Amino acid sequence: MRMPEGPNRIFIAAALAGVLGAAGVILSAVGAHAVQNPLLATAANFLLIHALAILALAGIALAAPARAGGFLIAAALLFLGACLFCGDLAVRALVEARLFPMAAPIGGSMLICGWTAISVAALAALRPKRG
Repeated sequence: MRMPEGPNRIFIAAALAGVLGAAGVILSAVGAHAVQNPLLATAANFLLIHALAILALAGIALAAPARAGGFLIAAALLFLGACLFCGDLAVRALVEARLFPMAAPIGGSMLICGWTAISVAALAALRPKRG
């Protein structure tokens, strides 16, 4: 399967941000009305924060399409990291099991890498473009 090019990549990032945002609201509601577990609140907050970060990255990528690649890689890392980290927390809170061994640490590491990738992409964007 070929990676989408141009604005489609940006719109995919925005769609994924919507998925994280919706999941964050759902977990907030479940935590408020059904299962009061601090892990759900943490997962919901992380999902909502990272949904907004991914939307911001999509906006940056749309504003600077020649520099979009690094920002979209960062968005992908944030999405995957949030899914693993928050998924593990939610599964622990709801069914007292783990998503899989090391899911939360792997997801957390991906989140750290995603935030670092934002810095790298921003610094790279400051360099003059060759050619």
